[in-house]
Amino acid sequence: MDAIDEVIIRCMLRNARSTYAEIGEAAGLSPSAAKRRLDRLVATGAIRGFTALIDTQTLGWRTEAFVEVYCKGNPSPDELGRGLEGVPEVIEACTVSGAADAMVRILATDIPHLEQAIQRVREAPVIDRTESVIVLSRLIDRPRV
Repeated sequence: MDAIDEVIIRCMLRNARSTYAEIGEAAGLSPSAAKRRLDRLVATGAIRGFTALIDTQTLGWRTEAFVEVYCKGNPSPDELGRGLEGVPEVIEACTVSGAADAMVRILATDIPHLEQAIQRVREAPVIDRTESVIVLSRLIDRPRV
């Protein structure tokens, strides 16, 4: 990975639908050279895919919470992940250091929907209890690197 690859990645983070001409212009390459570079970044796994960023507010998913998850016993991360993946409102889940075993981010349409989603999280066999905080407003929301 060199400076040109980094420019290409930044360009794709801003707009994954950038044309090869736009990528080339940003990186100082011809469109065909930009395509070859982008193809190589995909082939090596540096770029794992392309996606659409959805405005969840537009879809009506306006309620967001971070949920600390405390497990029964000592389940593996894979086991915990399997327990959470059946809850579609869970959009992120990570094991963490500290008292909690994991942190989960949930999106829902409203508070009753959020409560139902948290209840489904609690029903996973490996989960003992949860503690939740509701997001009031997003201050910074940067694209993922």
